[in-house]
Amino acid sequence: MVARLPVFVAALWWGSLTVIGFLVVPLLFAHLPTPAIAGQMAAKLFHAQTWVTVACGMLFLLFSRSNRSSALVESGRSALVFIVAGLLLALLAEFAVSPRIVARENLKLWHAVGSSMYLLQWLCAGVVLWQVAARRR
Repeated sequence: MVARLPVFVAALWWGSLTVIGFLVVPLLFAHLPTPAIAGQMAAKLFHAQTWVTVACGMLFLLFSRSNRSSALVESGRSALVFIVAGLLLALLAEFAVSPRIVARENLKLWHAVGSSMYLLQWLCAGVVLWQVAARRR
């Protein structure tokens, strides 16, 4: 049972990024009365997503230290590279990009940077899910 946990954590990480970034936030902008209200709510969701990413990343790092978690150990160092990259992207977006967006400092530029970082984080999570799930077969 412990060997299946990395697959569950990878699915949680990738799935939460997918649902928030590609479903919920676009729906906020489509259905809330003003873009300002939608943006405030989106910021709160992205903040929460950062901590989901941190929790999943920390669990992966713990799994990588355990010999009982064979799915992550077998996927090797390449999975760890994508885990660390995803963690760094999430933290940089939260603490370097998000404050600039909230301050409306060169909004177009920082929104594009944040969106790109989110997409890269989503790709990192997808690669980790793919690698960890492939090892379960």
